[in-house]
Amino acid sequence: MIIYKKGGDVLEYTALYRKFRPLKFEDIVGQEHITTTLKNQIKSNRVGHAYLFNGGRGTGKTSAAKVLARAVNCLNPQGGEPCNECEICKMALSGNLTDIVEMDAASNNSVDDIRLIREEVNFLPTVAKYRVYIIDEAHMLTTGAFNALLKTLEEPPKHVKFILATTEPQKILTTILSRCQKFNFKKISNENISKRLKYICDIQGISITTDALKLIAVLSEGAMRDALSILERCIQDGAKDIKQEKVKELVGIPSLTYVHKIADSIINYNYENSMDAIREVMDEGKDIEYFIWEVIKYIRDILIYKTSKNLDIYSDEELGKIKDLSEKVSNERLLRIIYDLSQLENDIKKSSQKIIIFQAGIIRLSTNLITDKAGIDELKDKILELEKKVSSIEKSGIQSDNTGVRQSTSTEKIQKNVPQEKITKQDKVTGKKAEGTWWKDIITEFKNNQKIMLYTNLLNTEIVELNDTMVGIRFLKGLNKFGKAILEKNENQTEIRKRISMHYGKDMQIKFLTEEEKEVKHESDFESLVKSLDIPMDIIDE
Repeated sequence: MIIYKKGGDVLEYTALYRKFRPLKFEDIVGQEHITTTLKNQIKSNRVGHAYLFNGGRGTGKTSAAKVLARAVNCLNPQGGEPCNECEICKMALSGNLTDIVEMDAASNNSVDDIRLIREEVNFLPTVAKYRVYIIDEAHMLTTGAFNALLKTLEEPPKHVKFILATTEPQKILTTILSRCQKFNFKKISNENISKRLKYICDIQGISITTDALKLIAVLSEGAMRDALSILERCIQDGAKDIKQEKVKELVGIPSLTYVHKIADSIINYNYENSMDAIREVMDEGKDIEYFIWEVIKYIRDILIYKTSKNLDIYSDEELGKIKDLSEKVSNERLLRIIYDLSQLENDIKKSSQKIIIFQAGIIRLSTNLITDKAGIDELKDKILELEKKVSSIEKSGIQSDNTGVRQSTSTEKIQKNVPQEKITKQDKVTGKKAEGTWWKDIITEFKNNQKIMLYTNLLNTEIVELNDTMVGIRFLKGLNKFGKAILEKNENQTEIRKRISMHYGKDMQIKFLTEEEKEVKHESDFESLVKSLDIPMDIIDE
């Protein structure tokens, strides 16, 4: 608590959230569905013996409990509201009414604490009509304490009321929940928070811009107490004029200049700009981990804007920049950037060379490593040629150039000598071939990201959907031991799974269909032998 001296008198400074704590139900913002019900119960004299107020922090649970405790004891209630003028109300507001007991279960959660309550409830109130127990953070009570409270809560004396407040009702025993009237306090809307803050600023003689009010409301995340705490920080230096820039400075939001520059460099593959931005961030002495997190949130906001066109925290100028970036990048790439930045954040946390990891990660993301266009075009032509050959084989079957022996005939005769269980095994791993070119696009991405070993080993493959949670990767030209060892590395399997899961929108398992490819390779070797002999050849079944 801060002490001020003025004219020789000692004045105590009261925090805003305490100074402007609601004194009536009508002052509680955004919870009209609850306050209306409570007022009706008081007016009709049908107040329950036990209540559970559940909701997020700063949504008015404790304030409502205090108002309810005064209202049931008020000597002159007005429309279900406490008058706050009678002797009982004044004693309660000053904290001198012993019949209203407030207990913090976070620090008083033992069986002995509850036993004291069980002993006290047998005595009549000293002054008021009801003895009211307000148990805050009720979920912190131990199981033994809950069990000790259970009987009293089920059949309390007529002169006792219980009000439990909690942010985590799932931790409270169901036997306790079933004995309480439960009220759910919802997050307060940004609009209601802004109106309340404006009302308080007018009383305090503070000028505040609409953008600043909006930013505080967004940062408070639906908690009025948090909003008042942020406002209080803005006026602690005696300022009477609050703008959005001051709010950002006090809550530690980094300048969007650097964040936007990094995001722009990554999205546009601007290597030089990323180097300049990294240098500026280092010169400013920014915390790297926190800065990376801000970049991740900024990329996320670009994705949100791209899909919903709705962002509250940015000015019109900043939204214009976000709009420009959103038009230059796809949703899929934004998701990949978020994933890669999250990986970079984890790498930075684990590394003792944080700056180097940060620099290398940002440069990698902002560098398009494909520069040899002629080589790419040549490779594309080869891939197209291979695809045409595979397609032709699938449609008409392979026919030997030299012998005229059809592979289909040879295959049929060979399969007669293959054990039946092997054919069955081959059929089991044969699923529905995945449609579309997305798998080829993923393979191309591996090449673009310089994952050459993955690219070369997956070049002649296709995806087979085995079931709802697994796909198979079929190797059209077989898989040698070296390639298998490369693909079975944990980091490579993780990378492949990540790309496939992103396409399907859920976690997918992968399976390399090597057994089937061994059979295909056996047939290819046979055909190669026929071609090398360069003579007509028939296979006779015995």
